Amino acid sequence: MSKRTWIVTGGCGFIGSQFIRQQLECDQDLSIYNIDALTYAGNRESLADLESHPRYQFKRRRIGDRNEMIRCLENVRPQAVVNLAAETHVDRSINEPMIFTATNVLETQELMEVCRKWWKREERSDFRFLQVSTDEVFGSLGAEDEPFTEKTAFSPNSPYSASKAAGDHLARAYSRTYGFPVIVTNCSNNYGPGQYPEKLIPLVISRALNEEFLPIYGDGTNRRDWLHVNDHAAALRAVLDQGTIGESYCIGGGEELSNLEIVKCLCAHLDRLQPRSSGSYLDLIRFVKDRPGHDFRYAIDHTKITSELGWRPQRRFSEGLEETVEWYLAHPERREGK
Repeated sequence: MSKRTWIVTGGCGFIGSQFIRQQLECDQDLSIYNIDALTYAGNRESLADLESHPRYQFKRRRIGDRNEMIRCLENVRPQAVVNLAAETHVDRSINEPMIFTATNVLETQELMEVCRKWWKREERSDFRFLQVSTDEVFGSLGAEDEPFTEKTAFSPNSPYSASKAAGDHLARAYSRTYGFPVIVTNCSNNYGPGQYPEKLIPLVISRALNEEFLPIYGDGTNRRDWLHVNDHAAALRAVLDQGTIGESYCIGGGEELSNLEIVKCLCAHLDRLQPRSSGSYLDLIRFVKDRPGHDFRYAIDHTKITSELGWRPQRRFSEGLEETVEWYLAHPERREGK
C-alpha cells in the first residue's frame, strides 16, 4: 500500500482528536497533518502524546486563512481533507450566531474553494474532501416519526444547525457544479472520553461531582440518538475508503434515549463509582426553562452506510457511558470548573 497523507481540520476537537488517534493506530501507511485554530473547544493536549509522532504534524491556523491553506495543500499534497473544523454548541449559537456563520459557512466555503482550485490544477483523481456534519440539519422529529435518512429534507431550527446545513448545501453544490470530489456525513450525538465539558454528558458529570444542581431543559423528554466517538471515527474512515463521491451518509448509534434517562444513568454510575457523602446524585436534578427552538427528537437510520460500506456501531451505550464516567473521574482536569 502506498504512503498517504490526510489533512484533518479541527483535529484538536473531541471528534477530530479521536479520529486522528484511531487512524494513526490502525494505518501504518498514513500520515496526518492537523490544522486547528485552537478556539475554546480545541485542546492541543488531547494529542500531546503524538507531538513527536513521525506521521503526525500540527499547525495552528484557521481554515479561512486562504494563503496558509494554499501553502498547506501545495506542501502536503494530501489524498484527503477531512473537515471537522466547526462551531458546534447550540446554546452558544443562540447567544453568538454570527460566529457560527463565520466558521461553518464562510470559512468552510473558503476551505472548499481553495481545495477545489488545487484539486483542479493538480488533476488529482485520488483526492477526496469529507464534510463532516450533523443530524441537526434535518430539524426535529415527532415521537412516532421515522428516523432521518439521507433523503430527509433539511429543516434546521437553530443558528448552529442552519450554519451546518449551509455548509452541507455548499458541499453538494460544489459536487454538482464543479465535479468536486466531496462526500458529506451527518452524525447523531457523539459521546465518549475527552468531550468538551459544555456538552450534556460531561456537563452532568462535572456538576454532579461539584455538588451543583443538574439542569434538565423542559420536562427532560427530548430524545437523542447516541453514537460513541470511536464508532463515528471508524465510520468516517469507511466513507473515505469506500464512499461514493457526491453522496451523503447518515451515521447513528441506534441507541435513542431521553435527556432525563441519560442523566439518571449518569447518576446511577456516579452513585456506584463515587458516592456522595449523603443521598444520591439524583437529588441534584432540577428542571429548568426550555431553551428556544429546542428540537424534540433526533434519530438516524444508518441502513445506507451499513449496507453499502459494511459499517455498523460496535459500542453499546451502557458500556460506553460507564467507560466515559470512569474517564472523567480519572481526569478531573478535564471537567468543568477545574
